[in-house]
This record gives sequence, structure tokens and C-alpha cells, in this order.
Amino acid sequence: MKRLLIIVAVCCATLGLMAQPRIDRPKLVVGIVVDQMRWDYLYYYYEDYSSDGIKRLLNEGYSCENTMINYVPTVTAIGHASLYTGTVPFFHGIAGNGFMINGKPVSSSEDKNVEGVGTDSKVGMNSPRNLRSTTIGDELKHAFDFDCKVYGVAIKPRAAILPAGHSADAAYWWDSNVGHFVTSTYYMDRLPNWVEKFNHKYNTEPKHDLNTSNEGVTYTFRMAEAILENEKLGRGKYTDMLCVSVSSTDAIGHTYSTRGRENYEVYMQLDKELAHFFKELDKQVGRGNYLLFLSADHGGAHNPNFMKEHDQPAGGWDSKTARTNMNEAINRECGVPDAIQAIYDYRIYLNHNKIDSVGADVEQVKKVAIDVLNKEDELVAVVDYEKIQEASIPEILKERLINGYHRGRSGDIVVMTQAGYFPYRVKSDYKGTTHGSWNPYDSHIPLVFMGWHVPHGETNKPTRIVDIAATVCAMLHIQMPNACIGDAITFDAPK
Repeated sequence: MKRLLIIVAVCCATLGLMAQPRIDRPKLVVGIVVDQMRWDYLYYYYEDYSSDGIKRLLNEGYSCENTMINYVPTVTAIGHASLYTGTVPFFHGIAGNGFMINGKPVSSSEDKNVEGVGTDSKVGMNSPRNLRSTTIGDELKHAFDFDCKVYGVAIKPRAAILPAGHSADAAYWWDSNVGHFVTSTYYMDRLPNWVEKFNHKYNTEPKHDLNTSNEGVTYTFRMAEAILENEKLGRGKYTDMLCVSVSSTDAIGHTYSTRGRENYEVYMQLDKELAHFFKELDKQVGRGNYLLFLSADHGGAHNPNFMKEHDQPAGGWDSKTARTNMNEAINRECGVPDAIQAIYDYRIYLNHNKIDSVGADVEQVKKVAIDVLNKEDELVAVVDYEKIQEASIPEILKERLINGYHRGRSGDIVVMTQAGYFPYRVKSDYKGTTHGSWNPYDSHIPLVFMGWHVPHGETNKPTRIVDIAATVCAMLHIQMPNACIGDAITFDAPK
């Protein structure tokens, strides 16, 4: 009898354990990054957005209205990496769209050890290997013993690759040389049949530039929807992830700036495609079954000529002439010809091989360069990267410079222009824009969560781009990425 009671007790305990509810998680996480989307575009175009697109995001979701980028430079590759890793270049190593590694120029996702799949061009030679930390998707893989799916898609390689992370099932990007989506041997040896069929249906003539076309927005979302359907995302045992980046908004902004017909039309196209995409998510995954967030990698400045027309301070710093002046001064005082190897995104790279070859003192070379730069009226700060803490600059700039520095990749000297000034000479007929500075026009970005367990509301409490990954991982009850410095955002209960 006693033995029977023990067996019954064990069975009851086992059944009790089996009856314990599983951790509640969404079926799918969807990240959408709109390249160069200023925060104020949520409202500048609000009246013309449809009820099913961006207005749905704002009317159903939770908007973090005071989300800032906490590093410089504010550029595409860093933004995508920081958003999904929850950290800054100091840790994740993506120092810019282009930077130096061991004195050699590279692009952020460049990998000469892989080959293109679906293309023979160099555009296929990309992977996440330059990224030195994990992403949300990588942590999903860890949490579920790699029994989940993670995909990235964009027109730009870096915008598809860096968000999806190291362990992604695939990232797909556009190669204008062949007029369709491609990937690399980092992920696979040949395109899946469904991708080949998609490319046959959605293709362009070679050299047709989707970056500066509203078609780029459409093709990106059609591909995202194709991944959703063909890879059956959100229909497995564990949470899957889809990383979607809209690249055309950036190229159009660079070409036509923050105002005018072209910018308006691309955001109307974005709104239309978002509405269609949301309906597909509702249909394939189920409304309330997916967690979605929309943000941006950086903003964009108003065109200097536009600013001047309205009597507001703006202009450009002639970095080419400054480079010439630095080289001449360094050669004259230190005996090093062509000591400035490159200027990328407000950062000056010294040619250390030349400096070493003539036995010059690198500290003296930097001092000469800084002395030249300090005479430039358009610059508000000139800082030796290794001496940021000693610089007489505001703490907000000091913090963002430190966060944005990665030794061996970020160069030697960093400059910041006056507010509204671009890091290049601006001609009177120039109508484009750029980004990269600490200023709010470049660093204030939208952040809206929608869907699974997200209440409707908004907050003006300070939040940062690095908080996004921490928030998503906290909601999923998984570990945050391995270099994450962000804090999970608390959604205030609706009043």
C-alpha cells in the first residue's frame, strides 16, 4: 500500500510539472529599420499616412518619443549593428560604413573569404564577420538551442547582414549588377528554389539603382513577405525573427534632402508597404502573435542652402582642403609626406606605416594635425581619440565619442562641426543631405513597439538606441546580447 501511494504521488508530481505553463513568448519578432528616418517624420507626414500603416503603429503601439543615439558617428552600419546588439562601436567593432583594419580600408560587412551566391560580383562578398558581438537573433538561437529561424533582408548588404547576426539562417540583399537579391557562401552554397522564383518575378535590368527608387521599398517588403511565407516564420515551436531594413529612404534623402516631393513620395510608399506587410503578418502569423518594432539607424540634417534661405546657420567644412593643409604642415614639421591616410565620417586616420618608416613621433604628428584643425572655424571640437577624457568638451559629446571609438578601427583624431555644418564643402546648387554628427537631427530617431504584450501609449522618458535589444530580450525572457549596455524599457500602463 505504501509503495502504491508513493507511485501515485510521483505520478501526480510529474503530471503537475507537465501541466506547468510554458513561458509566454510571441511566435515571431519583427524588426524594421528605416534608413535615415528622422523622428519627426512620424508627425511631419502624419496627416497623409494611411490608417493601416504608420498611423496603425502609433495608434496601436507604444512610442518612445525621446530615443537618442548615444555615440558618434551616426551612420548606417553602426546604427544597424548597435540597434540589434544593444551596444556601441567600442564593443561591437563596426566603426563606420567604411573604416580601417590594420591600415587597410574595408567596408562594414566586407568579407573577402566568401563568395557571392546568385552573383559573381563583389557585392556578394559580404558577411557579419567584422561584427564583434552577438545580436538579438544570435541570442534567440542560444535560447532555443538553434531550433528557431532568423533572417535579414535589405537593399544594402550591411543593412541585411548586421541585424541578422552571426548565426542567421540567411541574409539577402540586392545586387544591381544582376538585378536581383543575392546572398553569400557564409550562409549557403546556392539560393533556395523559392528565392530563384522570386528573383525571376521581381528583377530589374542590370545597373538599375533601387537605392534611389521607391521600388526599393516595395521590393524589400515583397522579399520580406516571401521569406515569411516560404520559410514559415512564426509557425515553429520557438520564436523566430525577421529583420527588415528599408534602404531607399537613405539614398533618396542624400540626393534630395529632408524636404520636397521625392522625400514625401518615398515615405508615402513606405506607409503603403507597411500597411500591406502588417496585413500579411496578421494573416500568416496572427494579430497579437508577433512583436514588432520600428526604428531608424540615424536621422538626417536639413540642407544647408535650405537653412540659409531661412536665415538659419549652416554650411560645410572643406575637409579636402584641411587634409591638404595637414599633410603639408606634417611634412614640413615632422618630415612625413602624405601622413593623412583617410578621412571617414569626421575621423582622421594617420598613415602609421609612413610615420614609422621615417622614425617620426606619432604624438608630434597628431599635435601638428590638431593645430591645423583648430584653426578651422567650422569645427567646434578637435579631439585626439586617445585623450578624450582630457578634452575641454561637454560631457554629452565626450561620452558619445568614447562610445563610438574602437581602437584600431576608428582612426586617430575626430572632429565635430558646428551645428548645421556638413563635413564637406557645400556648393550653392547642392540640394542633398548627410548625417553622422551628435546633433539631434542625426541622433533623434523613432522607436515604436507594436503587437504582442505591447500596450498603447507613449513616453518622453530618455531612451537610447542600445535599449532596443535589451527590451526585446527582456520581453522574451532570454539573455541580452553579449556586449549589450542597454536597459530594458518599461511600458507605462495606459492611463
